[in-house]
Amino acid sequence: MSSKPNILLVHGAWGDAGHWGHVIPLLHAKGYKINAVENPLTSLADDIDRTSKLAAAQSGPTLLVGHSYGGVVITGAGHVPNVVGLVYVAAFAPDEGETPGSIFGMREPPPGAAAIRPDANGYLWIDQTQFHENFCQDLDQTEALVMAVTQKPIAARCFDDKTGAPAWKVKPSWYQVSSNDRMIPPETEHWFVERMKPQKAITLPSSHASLASYPNEIAALIEEAAKAVA
Repeated sequence: MSSKPNILLVHGAWGDAGHWGHVIPLLHAKGYKINAVENPLTSLADDIDRTSKLAAAQSGPTLLVGHSYGGVVITGAGHVPNVVGLVYVAAFAPDEGETPGSIFGMREPPPGAAAIRPDANGYLWIDQTQFHENFCQDLDQTEALVMAVTQKPIAARCFDDKTGAPAWKVKPSWYQVSSNDRMIPPETEHWFVERMKPQKAITLPSSHASLASYPNEIAALIEEAAKAVA
């Protein structure tokens, strides 16, 4: 029986499980059992519920990895008993009662905020013509185009839904900062690190889409966390 924990990957806003496409083969080659949740992005409660159920369905210890808004999700879903650790990838790591919106309000909006467009149904999109320069400027144009066209909108309410007690206070955590992030200010990501005091934090010269532009480094951080909680 393998001593390796399961790995559950959690996507963020304007993306889906496919955003982990570069990381999954690297972890698979190392012998990890991997799942990537497909969250509805309809409310924080809905997303935590979907992730929690998939985490609980894993046989054995499980490491949660969240990108962007997915960090808010794993902060709540991390309380599932078999979750043994959390990895934040250019992600929100809120404390109890905070929202992504309130965290954004702490400083000047990031450049990418100007590219967000609301629709008539209460969902937020990133303008396709501005997706590449703001979400994933270090990817090639073809991959950025696919991300822009296949983006999954997020309900605006998700940025106002308050977080409960954070799992990062009771479970070991790891964090990756993207120094060229245009969707979450790098200063905010560093602030999360200072507050969380994770087991380890790394900084990459990446866009918000570090999971796609620096997959080897992200996979290495996930594996380091997996070995630590094994």
